[in-house]
Amino acid sequence: MRLTSMHCSRLASSPSSLLTIMSYPRLTTEQMLRKDQKTISRQGTKVAISAIYMDLEAFLQRSGLIADLHAFCQAHSYDALVAMTIFFNTYNEPVRQLAVFCPHAALRVTVCGVLERSHSPSLKLTPAPSIHPNLQAYLQGNTQVSRKKLLPLLQEALSAYFDSTNIPSGQPETEGVSREQVDKELDRAGNSLIPGLSQDEEEPALPPTPMNSLVDECPLDQGLPKFSAEVIFEKCSQISLSESTTASRSKK
Repeated sequence: MRLTSMHCSRLASSPSSLLTIMSYPRLTTEQMLRKDQKTISRQGTKVAISAIYMDLEAFLQRSGLIADLHAFCQAHSYDALVAMTIFFNTYNEPVRQLAVFCPHAALRVTVCGVLERSHSPSLKLTPAPSIHPNLQAYLQGNTQVSRKKLLPLLQEALSAYFDSTNIPSGQPETEGVSREQVDKELDRAGNSLIPGLSQDEEEPALPPTPMNSLVDECPLDQGLPKFSAEVIFEKCSQISLSESTTASRSKK
């Protein structure tokens, strides 16, 4: 089914309905993270990337969140977790935010550094106050950078992380990270090589995404299973930008 401008406008016109549809309020933290997740890995080090359809501030305020994130990473052998939140504000503008959770200092510093310094594409990240030393949150100024475009940056970060663990004798070490700590993390990572991107295959059955009366009985009811929520947001964002450009040209 084709996603039309009418469908996107209907969704974007009510941010509260989007939150109801996309935020999965009754799910546990693990279920929310696993609902729309991908993983990348290198030399046994695994990074999970989850799309979450709600305001990052609301997500960070979930009771027992840090303990849940620790348990989630330990249960699935993830060394780091990147959560990308997506929602529309009251002005129907797409908002993207990022949170990087990683108990390993060297890996966290490397991932955050690569994301902050990236120019192709530039995420235009603005650091937000941290609620925990192992978690760094950002407001993402460039809303055109989706999770698909974020994946190569995370792969670059893993490469940079392993390059930093092979510092030649006499060369300076990574700022703020001791060589002993880096060596321990390298030992933990192991020698296995699992390149590229993978999707977890044995995922537990999750409760269905909550429906909303504002979109019941619309053509999207049959179309949603064929689209990921992120694709819908991308289409809405593109249409919104197109309409804004058209309006600007008309005024001229």
